[in-house]
Amino acid sequence: MALRKILICDDEEGILNYLKKLFQAQGYAVETFTNGNDLLARIRGSEAQDSDLLLQDVRMPDVDGITVLKEAKQIWPGLPVIVMTAFGTIDAAVEAIKLGAYDYVTKPFPKEKILGMIRNVLEKEQLVQENLSLKSELEKPVRQENIVFRSKVFQDIYDMTLQVAASEANILILGESGTGKELIAGAVHYNSHRRERRFLSINCAALTETLLESQLFGHVKGAFTGATATQKGLLVEADGGTLFLDEIGDMSLPIQAKLLRVIQERDFIPVGSTKPLTVDIRFVAATNKNLENEVRQGRFREDLFYRLNVISIQLPPLRDRREDVQPLAEHFLKKSSLRMQKRVTGISPEALKLLNDYDWPGNIRELENVIERAVILARTDSLTPKELPLWKKEPERVEFPIEVPADAPMVSLENMERDHIARTLAGTGYHKSKSAEILGISRRTLDRKIAEYGIPIP
Repeated sequence: MALRKILICDDEEGILNYLKKLFQAQGYAVETFTNGNDLLARIRGSEAQDSDLLLQDVRMPDVDGITVLKEAKQIWPGLPVIVMTAFGTIDAAVEAIKLGAYDYVTKPFPKEKILGMIRNVLEKEQLVQENLSLKSELEKPVRQENIVFRSKVFQDIYDMTLQVAASEANILILGESGTGKELIAGAVHYNSHRRERRFLSINCAALTETLLESQLFGHVKGAFTGATATQKGLLVEADGGTLFLDEIGDMSLPIQAKLLRVIQERDFIPVGSTKPLTVDIRFVAATNKNLENEVRQGRFREDLFYRLNVISIQLPPLRDRREDVQPLAEHFLKKSSLRMQKRVTGISPEALKLLNDYDWPGNIRELENVIERAVILARTDSLTPKELPLWKKEPERVEFPIEVPADAPMVSLENMERDHIARTLAGTGYHKSKSAEILGISRRTLDRKIAEYGIPIP
């Protein structure tokens, strides 16, 4: 890393020599000037700002320090300036602050004061530059620099993503919740010839059937109660681009039938209309369900499954790509530190071991939440185990012999799951959150299974 460079301008050579030795001893590169004209000639002759700080006297015999400050800030607007002033020229120092100087220091000054001031301004400027750089990274479309990984298994997946992105094939992304399915969908879009058009997404599990239909296909004014204006659907908005259908396994059969027509015929009819609209869309779908099993159970259309599953990409859970835990944690640390304006820059070895040893049932999304929480609680510039949740390892499983009575009825796994959920609900007094915790599933998953199995709730 290059040395931080400080420019010093003062007509007293004793001050110049003292400051030069002091700053060089601290590891800074120093360039000195005895008058303002030489300093301005140096700044004017540079094609770009090549220094990190200017320390200048506010009173000089050849040219006024305020004039030097004005021109220096005009040529190098990002250059921090500290002015040095004698006791009788405080008014000039205040004027310099109004014109953009970072701070002023009164002569004579102890070395601890000037060193602390220099260190503070350089650290602040470095943090500003880091924040600007990170903001630029975060605003980029989903490409490799936004998909963080180190493992060979995920490198192979990313290579495949780039390969299939160039095609027009529909893609089905499979994997547990929180494994980064939307990021991969975005990478498909931004590395395809459709990158200049829109990439839109919708969570099929988060909306009711009626609302999902309206959001996808749009509706005309008066199509239903409350439809006071015509609304374009996502199919129209994504024309020429890519539409990402997250949690497609939760889409109802009637909506599946309408979506199949769009994929096959490239046209559809908005809700309440009779006029078909033509669209050109690439579909990328994702689910954490086993769609082949859903097809066998009659909950997902086989023809739609094959239309979407032209190419499938299976994302591994985070526990199967542990090499990626550290780079992901460091990535989320930068994001959270920027958002919260906290200077937390590292993770202690002890905290990193905790992160690597955990199994991450919530995958990357859980890791991001844990790091965000840790940054909020952090009191130093490095995360420690104190800021991380205390996790208990699962107790070792004890195998018991299973004795099945000879006359016990044979039931399907589906019936067993339904009965087990019903018993758990009854045992908690139908407290859904407590039941979901006991069952080891989310509240939303529990609600879906209650509706799916038709379990009565008093």
